Amino acid sequence: MENLKKPIMEPITISLMVGLLFLSGTVFAQTHGHQEMAKDSISHENHQKMEMHDRAQMHHPESVPMSNAFSLNLPMNRNGSGTAWLPDNSPMFGYMLHSKKWMYMIHGSIFLTYNKQDIGDVGTRGDAKFYAPNWLMAMGQTQIGQRGLFRFSAMMSLDPLTVGGAGYPLMFQSGETWKGVPLVDHQHPHDLFSELSVAYTYMISDDADVFAYLGYPGEPAFGPVAFMHRPSSLYNPDAPISHHWQDATHILFGVATLGFRFKAFKLDGSLFTGTEPDEDRYNFDTPRFNSLSARLSYNPSPAWALQVSQAWINDAHASGPREDVNKSTASAIHSLRWGSGSALNTTAVWGYNNTVRGHHPDSHSVLLESALTLNKTAIYGKYEWVEKSSGNLLLDESIYGDGELFAINAFTLGIQQNLGNALNTNISVGLQGSLYAVPDKLEPVYGNKPIGLQAYLRFYPKMMR
Repeated sequence: MENLKKPIMEPITISLMVGLLFLSGTVFAQTHGHQEMAKDSISHENHQKMEMHDRAQMHHPESVPMSNAFSLNLPMNRNGSGTAWLPDNSPMFGYMLHSKKWMYMIHGSIFLTYNKQDIGDVGTRGDAKFYAPNWLMAMGQTQIGQRGLFRFSAMMSLDPLTVGGAGYPLMFQSGETWKGVPLVDHQHPHDLFSELSVAYTYMISDDADVFAYLGYPGEPAFGPVAFMHRPSSLYNPDAPISHHWQDATHILFGVATLGFRFKAFKLDGSLFTGTEPDEDRYNFDTPRFNSLSARLSYNPSPAWALQVSQAWINDAHASGPREDVNKSTASAIHSLRWGSGSALNTTAVWGYNNTVRGHHPDSHSVLLESALTLNKTAIYGKYEWVEKSSGNLLLDESIYGDGELFAINAFTLGIQQNLGNALNTNISVGLQGSLYAVPDKLEPVYGNKPIGLQAYLRFYPKMMR
């Protein structure tokens, strides 16, 4: 146990398995003011963006060119969640609208799902349910002068209605509460309002920007892009069971972030409310600004997005005894495209929870996920290794020990087939299965290698080309 309390500070570098299609949407990335600059005085990357902007203006002369939400000199495909970066090769799915001064984009996803987490009934923790996890996001941005960029974003979910307060079945998942009891073997629903944020960026030069981001709720500068926005995770209706180790800070009520970009590097830091949302999914929790985070991001090429981050979170849980946690993450996201309809998107994440005050022991997690898309068919997979304590799983500590850690291995494989589209919306059907490798000591509760099975119908926007 003593060795488990020493944080692993080295990033975990892993190459992954299978992944997902996605051609990047058309990148509109330079403003009229930048067109006046001589093309031989800017970088090759900016020259390419200028050409794309010129082509877009020929077809849509009244429209506002689309850049990254936090830089006039980066492509929109780098937009992730909060202020996090995706690879420039990443796809974008959404509905785009333009006016003379504003660009608007709407995107989201809904899964109509039947899920049985233990089809063989080998244990006592498996549950079955019909439900519909979903999210909808809208954003807008406009240029202010020659160097300023303003954007807003709103993200909502009807999970409180379509999933319910007790969440959906997900073996070995833990985090947040329902009716005063910690949720275990279920994924909690997301709040009605998951993000309401504004941001302003000032361009110092083509290579440098400074920006500020305010969210209530919002996402601080910590971890990789949240799971529902990662191309490697888009086809999977489930949150990772390592979610609360890696990117669970994506909905927090009170976030203030400052950041600086220089070429391919970005450093951002946040002051935020570290306490997770309470059980009332329709309200706005009290902002406390009691926690800090810092993140260094690096995109060495259009195919890669790398980050390391640290968060110092106080009073992490909305109910129960106080717990202060220092969180560390490192991640690599890769996006590969070829041909006219094939792509492979892959993510590797390591997350570490160091409990400074509280009853949960220090613990690690590793996530490997990938998705391969070949025209209308997507094949996706995920592997997770997570250390869960007896407290995380609400086990009888008189039997399973006080704070004993159990290494959980979970494997998921799925396939999704696009049936067609209407009104620029894809309609797909999918099937996925999960196998859980259970420690021998937990077999009386979870059984020997329980298997979960899900079938779903999915609706989501077409890819922007």
